[in-house]
Amino acid sequence: MTRPRFYITTPIYYVNDVPHIGHAYTTLACDAMARFKRLDGYDVMFLTGTDEHGQKVETAAESAGMDPLDFTTQVSQNFRDLLPALNVANDDFIRTTEPRHIKSVQEIWRRLIDRGHIYLGKYAGWYSVRDEAYFAESELVDGMAPTGAPVEWVEEPSYFFDLSKWREPLLKFYEENPDFIAPNTRRNEVISFVSGELRDLSVSRTSFKWGVPVPGDDDHIMYVWLDALTNYITAAGFPDTESETYKKFWPADVHMVGKDILRFHAVYWPAFLMAAELPLPRRVFAHGWWTNEGQKISKSLGNVIDPHELIETYGLDPVRYFLLREVPFGNDGDFSRTAMIGRKNSDLANDFGNLSQRVLGFIAKNADAQVPSPNAFTEADEAMLAAADALLAKTRVAYDNQAFNRALEGIWDVVGAANRYIDEQAPWTLRKTDPERMATVLYTLLEVIRHLAILMQPVVPGSANLMLDQLGVAADARDFAHLGAAHRLAPGTALPKPAPVFPRHVEAE
Repeated sequence: MTRPRFYITTPIYYVNDVPHIGHAYTTLACDAMARFKRLDGYDVMFLTGTDEHGQKVETAAESAGMDPLDFTTQVSQNFRDLLPALNVANDDFIRTTEPRHIKSVQEIWRRLIDRGHIYLGKYAGWYSVRDEAYFAESELVDGMAPTGAPVEWVEEPSYFFDLSKWREPLLKFYEENPDFIAPNTRRNEVISFVSGELRDLSVSRTSFKWGVPVPGDDDHIMYVWLDALTNYITAAGFPDTESETYKKFWPADVHMVGKDILRFHAVYWPAFLMAAELPLPRRVFAHGWWTNEGQKISKSLGNVIDPHELIETYGLDPVRYFLLREVPFGNDGDFSRTAMIGRKNSDLANDFGNLSQRVLGFIAKNADAQVPSPNAFTEADEAMLAAADALLAKTRVAYDNQAFNRALEGIWDVVGAANRYIDEQAPWTLRKTDPERMATVLYTLLEVIRHLAILMQPVVPGSANLMLDQLGVAADARDFAHLGAAHRLAPGTALPKPAPVFPRHVEAE
């Protein structure tokens, strides 16, 4: 049986910087999405990587007194190192300096040239080195780019892509594919931009050398965004459109990006692909930005959030949980240490951790440290089991909309219901009055915890697997196919000695 396929990408990160919370956020969202799909029976490809060309990189390498390739190799490693630190299970890591990528970008260029969509001209206008983007006079704010970056007047020979011709095809595409850009507020911004005047796009530079050479004209290197965006199709096997990987994984299902680079992904990229007569990705999701304790994050303020420091302070899974739970994905979010500690202690330690600890600790002492044998289920038991069984369908809908916080809220509704159920059923009282009823209550709770732990694997993989170990769930019985009544825990299964999975955070003195 062929499994359904799913291809998700992070943006490729620009190597003139060190990884910060924004990089961690996008990567974690993709990781949770990829893990969810794998557990749901999909054949998944999850790509991340680094964007290594352009004027900014050339300048940064010069400042460091290094060859650009040596410089990018060193900085790219910082982004690679972040992946195991975040427990990210990506399938591929691409660098735009790799031969496979250069070959792919040059083939895209040839396709655009052959189909008459690129012509030679002269560029004169405002360019922001920091954004690697061109801006019209009307877009400048107090003489700066809309992002606040300085701009410089650039005049040089340049190849142009006929973007102006793609206004109507793009608008038609957005209309026919309403889910292509998410969330909806971002979709409206893109439609408003494309409905205005689309100008042809300068797609080559001659004033510096660090980039992919234009085929047939070595005086020019390709515009860094045409180069960078192509990474997604390179990793899928392009230009070998007959390869198994390409046939299986292109087009991508989700490009996950920050809202600042939405225009490149939702306007330029589909236009390049239409012009090259290649299939378009299914969705571009633009998430928001984080502030730090209410302040905009910037190097000058010295309040950049280092993901390695967060993990060291609060633990990996609590950080993963916080970032995906705290704000609706797509909105801006504020990082505060109080909120981080609240999520760790209240949600993870008190609600979920305490639930499993109470149940497993009680079974270890009062039920021979094994899965109890249930008797007839009451209405309360049936309702509790039904809530757990119904979770997958609800969680699936939330994940398919990249609504990670909604998925987690739904899971926590059941965590809350299970905590109320244990208090109402009071197995500690039943131990003396009705041991058979006690066994049924404990069995019901173990089944609910099993469901919760299986569904929490995409967000807190280490902790969820530890919990499943304590429930005696076999390693090959942890995917979503094992949810539901057909795969209930086997009574009599020996349970290991329980240990807390989510310790509370205590501030260092």
